[in-house]
Amino acid sequence: MSIPVICLAGPTAAGKSAATLALAARWPIEIINVDSATIYRGMDIGTAKPSARERQLVPQHLLDIRDPAESYSAAEFRQDALRLIGQIIQRGRLPLLCGGTMLYYKALKEGLNDLPQADAAIRAQIELEAAQSGWPEMHRQLAGFDPATAARLSPNDSQRIQRAIEIHRATGQTMSQLLAAERPANDSPYEYKTISLEPSDRAVLHARIAQRYRQMLDMGLVDEVRALHARSDLHVGLPSVRCVGYRQIWSYLSGECSLEQAVEQAIAATRQLAKRQLTWLRAQPGRTVIDCLAPDAAGQVAEHAASIWAR
Repeated sequence: MSIPVICLAGPTAAGKSAATLALAARWPIEIINVDSATIYRGMDIGTAKPSARERQLVPQHLLDIRDPAESYSAAEFRQDALRLIGQIIQRGRLPLLCGGTMLYYKALKEGLNDLPQADAAIRAQIELEAAQSGWPEMHRQLAGFDPATAARLSPNDSQRIQRAIEIHRATGQTMSQLLAAERPANDSPYEYKTISLEPSDRAVLHARIAQRYRQMLDMGLVDEVRALHARSDLHVGLPSVRCVGYRQIWSYLSGECSLEQAVEQAIAATRQLAKRQLTWLRAQPGRTVIDCLAPDAAGQVAEHAASIWAR
């Protein structure tokens, strides 16, 4: 019999942290963070990382596990998450996966295709070309040999464009060909149950996003990014610097725009991120949807969790 494991998902600013605290008040849970930004040390404010109080209330995993100069893949997340789930269950506690990085959920639930490892030399060459011609031009080149992948990527999605071009140069195959290949069998002993916090009114979520980002500025986000910007080993090609909300302030500190322009760009980028997260979630079968704008949203999450954990 499969062991049920709850995945608490939702777009940014949907109230996932409040819901986890409601669960922690009733059950002995441990949280496995499903977030590609909170993994980085020194990036606390802009990632809405759990506070010291929240960490005291409930154990948190996969926070601060990488320096911003380092990378972390979906494959590494899957390996770490499966290990942690097993350890938490062995301790007689309940694992709760919580976050908004949908690629990580996909890797955990479905397994991964056998994609080649990163090639530093090829990546460096692609970055050099992009610095000269721009990522929209690199996107146009990608469309020439892998139109399927290019069609689902923004012309400014540097990280994924780079990866798709890298794979083609390293293997002679396109990313779409490799992703279409049969995945290894997913023999996980766990049954993942998704509780999805989604807004009944997207405009209200957008207002929340703007309010939260401006609160981050009041908390010292610019100084947090300034400390990263001062490091000689960090640059805009790194996943950490490209995180939504950080890349825009980085541009301001580099003299590319005003602070107010950076803020507006960051809010717009965060709203686009939320849109992508919701698109992915709405394609998931069997998820339980709870209106994140409901006054009792956290209580509804707890009620549904009870029905799963009681089995």
